[in-house]
Amino acid sequence: MRSVKLGMARLAGMLMVTLPAALPGHAAAAATAIVTDHVRAELMAHAPQGVQPGKPLWLGLSIEHQPHWHTYWKNPGDSGLPTTLAWTLPAGFTAGDIAWPTPQHLPLGPLLNYGYEGRVLLPVPVTVPAGYADKTLDIKLHAEWLVCKEICLPESGDFLLTIPAAQPTSAHEALFNAARAAVPVAVPQASASARVDGNALAMEVRGLPAAAQGQPLRLMVEDIGVIDYAAKVDQRWTDGALQLRVPLSAQRSESPAALQIILKAATQPAGWSIPVPLAGGWPNTASTANPGTAGASSAPSANAPAAGAAISSGAAGAASAGAASGAPAFLLTLLFAFIGGAILNLMPCVFPVLSLKLVSLAQHANERKQAVAGGIAYTAGVVLSFAALAGLLLALRAGGEQLGWGFQLQSPTVVFLLAALFTLIGLNLAGVFEFGTMLPSALASFRARNRLLDDALSGALAVAVASPCTAPFMGAAMGAALTESPPKALAIFVVLGLGMAAPYLAASCWPGLARVLPKPGAWMQRFKVLMAFPMFATVVWLAWVLGQQTGIDGMAAALAMLVALAFAAWTLGTPVRTRRTRVLLAGAGLLTLAAAVGTAGPLLRADSGNGSNEVSAKKETQAGARWSAWSETAVAQARAAGKPVFVDFTAAWCVTCQFNKRATLADARLLADFDARNVVLLRADWTRRDPAITQQLARLGRNGVPVYVLYAPGDAPPQLLSELLTVEQVRTALKQL
Repeated sequence: MRSVKLGMARLAGMLMVTLPAALPGHAAAAATAIVTDHVRAELMAHAPQGVQPGKPLWLGLSIEHQPHWHTYWKNPGDSGLPTTLAWTLPAGFTAGDIAWPTPQHLPLGPLLNYGYEGRVLLPVPVTVPAGYADKTLDIKLHAEWLVCKEICLPESGDFLLTIPAAQPTSAHEALFNAARAAVPVAVPQASASARVDGNALAMEVRGLPAAAQGQPLRLMVEDIGVIDYAAKVDQRWTDGALQLRVPLSAQRSESPAALQIILKAATQPAGWSIPVPLAGGWPNTASTANPGTAGASSAPSANAPAAGAAISSGAAGAASAGAASGAPAFLLTLLFAFIGGAILNLMPCVFPVLSLKLVSLAQHANERKQAVAGGIAYTAGVVLSFAALAGLLLALRAGGEQLGWGFQLQSPTVVFLLAALFTLIGLNLAGVFEFGTMLPSALASFRARNRLLDDALSGALAVAVASPCTAPFMGAAMGAALTESPPKALAIFVVLGLGMAAPYLAASCWPGLARVLPKPGAWMQRFKVLMAFPMFATVVWLAWVLGQQTGIDGMAAALAMLVALAFAAWTLGTPVRTRRTRVLLAGAGLLTLAAAVGTAGPLLRADSGNGSNEVSAKKETQAGARWSAWSETAVAQARAAGKPVFVDFTAAWCVTCQFNKRATLADARLLADFDARNVVLLRADWTRRDPAITQQLARLGRNGVPVYVLYAPGDAPPQLLSELLTVEQVRTALKQL
């Protein structure tokens, strides 16, 4: 079905990323016309004899495109989506289908689309019920269209039009007449047949009008997922019959008993619509489709089990592939979950939190019972947080959401709140303020008397910042967790938490480890201040993530609010002699913070689309980079052309992803190997929510990034590489192609 379209994967992500910001008319009240940066869309009516039963009534959406922008026909071709119209009419009225005007051929590189440039009116016939006698007719329309140039933007609008029932409405008569004149014309005297001949359809059409005879004709097919739109169609005239040879799509997903084709001469405003029955039936779709892509099937998920079972790259892949093969495989998944959780402690996201806990442990090295209790409390905080996160993910999954590990880092608001938290922690470590001086005495003493609560909250904080780091061995476990039954998924998350908490718990309980820790002393105060800098470095990273998600304005707004937060913390933490001075100083800090949040906060919601897969890849292309935007169709087309494909599933908030990008994937030797083997390099950017990427990760048995996949040409199973990518690992995989 439409999964074979190049634009579908990118559209799914861009619906989340670009729609609110791209559409001035999207959130507006219903209107007759809506103007965006790319089109002017207007609801029109044509009732030349008024609104009466049995009399013609036409409604239509007029779309006037900016130069070089276009929207799509009912079959968009290699990419895109057709415009959709949803009518709200009084009871008894019936709106028919769009009478689609004959589209233009819109070539784009190796692709071919069908659509419209300039101005197009999409007319719809409406039936008026018997006995209708109202004075006016209220018409409501919700329309959605995809408008494209070098990039594609989904847009929509809500339209409202009221026309008089007793009077003619014919202001747009010329437009409606021209649109209906451009609708393909049925040719009753024509006859056609087709048969599959190798990788093409051999067609013969007889009885075409005189205006078509001997002319080169353009072919369009209404049926989606059958032909190779961009391939050359061989045609010749023999004794008044048109002979066509139409190449089939390498990813053919449909097998209609008859095709509906449009043939158009250059001199004619409309094409001729002709049904073409297929003689001899279709060969097995599996022989022509590419089983490695969702586009090879009208049900993309149908290929997931085969793809998942075929992945075999080391232990991580084995865990993923064997996730459904019984108790031994599930125990292996739990083992990898524990190892992955333990390795998380070495990730830059978690290490600052763990370091602070170890400092605290050293300060209380002689308090063995309290140290053990603190280790247990920290473990409880970690495990309960993992369990809570698992419950949330599973609940959202049950509700149909496509989410993955690290999904909370896809929200600019959550990223900013984490940056604010780390700023406060850093300022506290640097001595700008003490939490005890800012809290009411009862609450401060409660915290002092309940060190276990502080340990548990530290464990929860470690989990909150751990999600950007999918450690080695953890990817397979995470993927299995969100595809298993809820009890098994919960068990995997709990074991992940136990693995993450294990190092600190061991240091708390094991006397030998405790003796290795340094003795308390003055060095600890200096170390405390030193640990402020990793916190601030984490804030820099979070600000960069915000920049990827919201653009430079959003990042600047976040930094402004962090400065205001630092000022407020300083005013609240500064020792003063009088209560009046404290109130004035604290008031100034809180007012400054409130003003900053009120002024700059909305910019965090202003989505410039910088985090979308398409726009980020476009920026890299403009910079001369080798990488292109990932889509399922891009993978399928490259493989069908005999080229291997390397896909980098990444995100701005993933520290491991950025390290691999700047180290392994920037290595000159590896890039030379890519060039020598003509490898197509694709990047799937998951910084913002992108359902298409989430679904593809699930098919690969993963639910977090980084993920690196190498596809051989043709239909061989994909090969997953390690999350901690090395140059030699990739070069070895390339040699095995």
